Amino acid sequence: MTSEFYRNIVIATDGSENSQRAISYGIEIAKLSGARVYGLHVIDTFSLSQSWTAGKESLYEILKKDGEEATFKVKECGEASGVEVKEILLEGHPSNEIIDFAENNDIDLIVMGTLGKTGLDRFLMGSVAEKVVRNSKVPVLVVRG
Repeated sequence: MTSEFYRNIVIATDGSENSQRAISYGIEIAKLSGARVYGLHVIDTFSLSQSWTAGKESLYEILKKDGEEATFKVKECGEASGVEVKEILLEGHPSNEIIDFAENNDIDLIVMGTLGKTGLDRFLMGSVAEKVVRNSKVPVLVVRG
């Protein structure tokens, strides 16, 4: 059974354990609807300060490798379920890049996990999921851990 309701789904992943739950949900929705999935990871270059140069290239390579591994997990899960997955690696501020990708690529749904931070942690650090939910024109499914 396929549906035209979801044709393109972004599964945003940071490689965390909670992201794995979001991947499972996103892949299942894609399987039921016949949607194509984009496994998306954003290398947070925003947090790499412009003035910090010592070891910056090495840290970037580590972050890139982590991102490649995170999107590969989405691809593996998709292949096991017969869902087409395209791996996407972007750079910048995570919430902005997720929203921009979704709005510029005809995405019908964004699926992502959250660590469920509350109180002071959320106030001080912010939450990528929260920022995406608040600012995206595309529907967002947030999967709690």
